[in-house]
Amino acid sequence: MVDDILHRVRMTNFNFDIESNDEMRNEALVMFEDMCVVMCGSLLSTLGMPAPNRSRHAAFNLELQREKNYDLDEQAERVRKNVPLLNSEQKNVYDSLMKVVDDGTGGINFLDAPGGTGKTFVISLILCTIRSRSQIALAVASSGIAATLLEGGRTAHSALKLPMNLLMVDQPTCTTTKNSATAKLMRECKIIIWDECTMAHKLALEAVDRTMKYLRGNSRGFGGAMILLSGDFRQTLPVIPKSTAVDEINACLKSSFLWRHVKKLKLTTNMRVALQNDPSAAEFSRQLLALGNGHIPIDVVTGLISFPANFCEFTSSKEELITKVFPNIDVNYNNLDWMSERAILAARNKDVDSLNFSSE
Repeated sequence: MVDDILHRVRMTNFNFDIESNDEMRNEALVMFEDMCVVMCGSLLSTLGMPAPNRSRHAAFNLELQREKNYDLDEQAERVRKNVPLLNSEQKNVYDSLMKVVDDGTGGINFLDAPGGTGKTFVISLILCTIRSRSQIALAVASSGIAATLLEGGRTAHSALKLPMNLLMVDQPTCTTTKNSATAKLMRECKIIIWDECTMAHKLALEAVDRTMKYLRGNSRGFGGAMILLSGDFRQTLPVIPKSTAVDEINACLKSSFLWRHVKKLKLTTNMRVALQNDPSAAEFSRQLLALGNGHIPIDVVTGLISFPANFCEFTSSKEELITKVFPNIDVNYNNLDWMSERAILAARNKDVDSLNFSSE
């Protein structure tokens, strides 16, 4: 790290005779301590390492500054441009949630939004609105990919310091103390938005509830803070290794004692269908929702579902599937545009390996 800093200083000053010094070593320690504060809420001195030359408060205020370091004018401009783009359903959700934020009544809200209904657009607009007021809105998601879709988004484990031994404790709490950077953030935030929450174990949400009550000194749910959960229970539920269907249901957020306090909001209009005005896309969207809602007939003997005849095109073997998706691949494999327009998806890694070996 010091070598990196030295190289930067040499390039900036156009002087390659500069040597490393104590100031550069201190800068490296500051960077290292900043990472430790974010990851585990600890200073280097408590981890048995030399401490950088700076105040204790500067280290713990870093995470708070990160959430306040948004361009207020830019955030306000996004709000001004995008609010008129909301459809009536999205506008109703936006107004309802912002009223809760403005009233300071707190509570848990769940935004039920199947893919394509504009969930990320609405959530991003709420984040912009709150941040444009110089207030803190914490955006987290259950997966890293989902977190990248939200400005300032982080995984729930990283941002909220969820415990690694979640399933080993009767009443888990987050691994943060009252004087930590994360504690300051959780006390001052106006709202916590948790995207793809349906993938999270119910104990994770309960751990955040207990921790925020403790940190904020308030016995109300989540210490009186507003929590917005969003996702789609038709998609991925918590992954429980070597579990049964009963274990999956028991781990689901709907099985938590907190769920009875949740206020539910819905987005149902598929924006891809509405904007493209494609009848076939509308039919496919309807069939997909019917599948997710359990309205597709089930074979009483095998327990398997039967797809509608016009739902998709069926193939009789893996080889035929590969040929259908990648016709003449021996000729087109160098065509990046052609390759980027097609893919074979599989639910399990062993199926991916099987398909890859079949295509060799």
